[in-house]
Amino acid sequence: MTVPDPSAGLLTWPALPALPRPRDAPSLMTERPPRRWQSRVHRSDVGHAYLRQLRRAAPTAGVELNLRMALLNTRSLANKTFLLNDFFTSRDLDFMFLTETWLHAGFKATEMTCAPYLLALGLYLVLSCQVSAAEDSLGSPFILSALEDAKRIVDEAYKYSREESLSRVQKMSASPSDLLRLLKQPARDTRSVVRAADYMENTLRLIEERTHHLHKRSLNATDLITPDELSTIARLTGCAARVQPPSCRTTPQVNKYRTATSICNNRRYPRRGTSNTPFSRWLPAEYEDGISQPKGWDPKKRYNGFLLPLVREVSNRILNSANEYVESDQLYTHLVTIFGQWNDHDLTFTPHSPSIRSFSNGINCDESCEQTNPCFPIQIPSGDPRFGTKSKNCLPFFRSAPACGTGNTGFIFGANNVRQQINSLTAFQDVGQVYGSEDVQARELRNLTNDEGLLRINQRFTDKGRELLPFATMEPSVCATRQGITNTPGLAEVPCFVAGDARANENIGLTSLHTLFLREHNRLARALRQLNPHWSSETLYQEARKIMGGYHQVITFRDYLQHIVGPETVARQLSTYPGYDETVDPSIANVFATAAYRLGHLAIQPFMFRLDENYNEHPQFPNVMLHKAFFTPWRLVFEGGIDPVIRGLVGCPAKLNTQDHMMVEALRDKLFQFTSKLALDLGALNMQRSHDHGIPGYNAWRRFCGLPEPQTVEQLAEVLNNTDLAQRLLQLYGSPANIDMWLAGISEPFVPGGRVGPLFACLIATQFQKIRQGDRLWWQNEGVFTGRQRASLANVSLARIICDNTGIKDVPSEPFLFRPRGTAYTHCDAIPAFDLTPWIDAGPGIQRSAFAVRLGYNYPNPNQVIVFREVIYNGQNHYNKQTGVFTCVVPGVYQFDFFCTLFQNVGNIDLLRNNKVVLHSFTTLQKGYINSSGGTVLELQEGDEVCLQANYGGNAMTSDSLFSGHLLFTV
Repeated sequence: MTVPDPSAGLLTWPALPALPRPRDAPSLMTERPPRRWQSRVHRSDVGHAYLRQLRRAAPTAGVELNLRMALLNTRSLANKTFLLNDFFTSRDLDFMFLTETWLHAGFKATEMTCAPYLLALGLYLVLSCQVSAAEDSLGSPFILSALEDAKRIVDEAYKYSREESLSRVQKMSASPSDLLRLLKQPARDTRSVVRAADYMENTLRLIEERTHHLHKRSLNATDLITPDELSTIARLTGCAARVQPPSCRTTPQVNKYRTATSICNNRRYPRRGTSNTPFSRWLPAEYEDGISQPKGWDPKKRYNGFLLPLVREVSNRILNSANEYVESDQLYTHLVTIFGQWNDHDLTFTPHSPSIRSFSNGINCDESCEQTNPCFPIQIPSGDPRFGTKSKNCLPFFRSAPACGTGNTGFIFGANNVRQQINSLTAFQDVGQVYGSEDVQARELRNLTNDEGLLRINQRFTDKGRELLPFATMEPSVCATRQGITNTPGLAEVPCFVAGDARANENIGLTSLHTLFLREHNRLARALRQLNPHWSSETLYQEARKIMGGYHQVITFRDYLQHIVGPETVARQLSTYPGYDETVDPSIANVFATAAYRLGHLAIQPFMFRLDENYNEHPQFPNVMLHKAFFTPWRLVFEGGIDPVIRGLVGCPAKLNTQDHMMVEALRDKLFQFTSKLALDLGALNMQRSHDHGIPGYNAWRRFCGLPEPQTVEQLAEVLNNTDLAQRLLQLYGSPANIDMWLAGISEPFVPGGRVGPLFACLIATQFQKIRQGDRLWWQNEGVFTGRQRASLANVSLARIICDNTGIKDVPSEPFLFRPRGTAYTHCDAIPAFDLTPWIDAGPGIQRSAFAVRLGYNYPNPNQVIVFREVIYNGQNHYNKQTGVFTCVVPGVYQFDFFCTLFQNVGNIDLLRNNKVVLHSFTTLQKGYINSSGGTVLELQEGDEVCLQANYGGNAMTSDSLFSGHLLFTV
């Protein structure tokens, strides 16, 4: 059935007469017809007469019955409307909607399942009422009342949830779910985006509930509101502003530097890839109700003939791995794992709903196992080995916040009515985890007390004189974990560190990388200031930030991705840069964020290693159990800083993901567990999140990547190269098509040289392909950097960055490759420094000085200045083509070169400064001519003059002889 656009309003049919009614009949939507009038109307007479006119006109009218919009007129709140049953008999209604003549004549009913009187009413309204939009509506007071109530409900839920969570932190009674929720809380503009979506959704919910209460039947809120009123709701909730295209004309330096939000990276589609926009979909979402309800909401619903298993049961039977069975990776270091997490935090952040209680009924998601939005608890199977029989029946789980205009509000902006989730970060590799992804946040992270372009640092502590991240100001702090973890009352606590990403404190490995790259930004800014003292603070900050972005793009594509997706996939999809394409959408795909790029969860060791100068376990600060390294910035302040942790990352292997030992205990049974509180299960969380986001099952994605789709246990066993695993999976899921995408992806055997299977290799490579090709400011795109700058960036070394910003003296030359101590470790002095000379800027206007000239048809006399008359470049006019003399205007160091050809056997040319010879030419005798050339570097003062002079033989010089000079740097 064709569903017309609701924004088009009620369709009219002016060629037909209005339905006749008695002189004193009431106007529809303005008053209820009095009983005396109703009794005088003979329904059959009026109906048959009018229908005869309709039937004659039907073949040429081509009308479409917009019955969805017609529903809004069934009854008004004050019960002032009347039904078409007052006019038509049931025989008339059958006549209107069941005859083939009408259907063949172009009539389309958009809601044929409605009660006949509603359909008839829709026909009547479409064909004869022609009432104004204002008359069709429920009325502004009603709409505004629902909107204000929705705002109050949402605001109170937000306030209660935040205060309750912080109160638990203050009382040291925060549960792991509290910590996860606070970690995933939307902040700043993201919170405004989420709040606007909740305002909109709850406004429509209240309208629907109240109309249902009045009319005792189910009605959609959107069927009761005019397009103008929908637009008003969107505007007043803040949703409308989220889809308005921004103006790129007023964005400063948009062609040179990235904005914090990446607005206007794509000038044609300025919101593509920006922060606080929905994830993209490569396949349609699969929700239980087709719109927003997660898979598994109804535990009795079957998929491909089978019930979905509980995600905790799947975790128990497939993912479980005791620490003693963990196998280490013999190829790659633990840095591969933590760098992957670091890189993910540059690309994806899915905020949870800020509310811990249901908007509709006030149920607290922490205290109840009931499913009511945003609560979608993880049910615990009976006999669970960790929880036993006396424990809770569920783990709290909060749905991801919806994007404005999606799900049940999608029609407002012409979108499909499918729930989408928000990515609060930009889709680009712009090091947003250092700089932030919003304008206000980016400014808060800068040191604006001087003009050096630096990032803020910690004012209370240093790491043996080196910088640490600044502290957050929020109190109480979830990072006040020292006393609880060490079981030592009275120890000093420190707040969380603050960085461009809210997850900077998640573990000490990740925090150490944040610290490392904070220092590198400040090192670059200081070095650039020495090279270019005339640069402003803004220029220093932006240029250092731009270089950092180039660093990460090079390191990710050149060094990191090949170890994940394998060299063959890199060669096929990610090798040669194809150039920028504005039609490519770089937005992060929902499947990438929710499943494919969560591969690192299977490669993290149960320890965070800390090593001394000899790459042995640190005697004073030994290795830390992973679950005791969560939210512990105090370990970097009081326990040796980042050097032991960085050595542990580059000097120890990653965990190897094997099909029989996938996820360590710290993530599956002790996630964010600092006390005796019930810990979370990361594997179950991942699968529940896929259900929440409507991610299609395994075979749908195999089909997307052009891979075979297993249908039987034998075929699945062949794909996985593991019969036992295939059998266990199908015992749980029944069909390969039902297997959770994330679980199936991590179960596949690795591609050669990689650490994921063919499916994840395809999806990860596809995402990075889009990120690169859809980025106008990608480091290789012509005009973003100069050729010399690109050459310098191509040689960036992660090992050198470690050397420059820590006290570490020797590192593996390739930090992602695991080597036992003593092999392939390089002293920092032997690792080339990053070359910043291509960023030397002589300054604006007069501080640039260069020329290049050609002799042309001129015949110099001996012992006289050679006048080169054809100018190739003389931008500042410091070379006089009448006299042949270059005059120094900008004091500094210059380079001069000349190459002349003389058609005789003898000749010589000198370079003079202030009439004194400083260089004799080097002469090469050829057959019948000689080449006379030279080059030198001179320090010049203002007013110094430089020229060439022919001692003899000058009148035989050829016209293509050249002379050039340019300023290297000022003094």
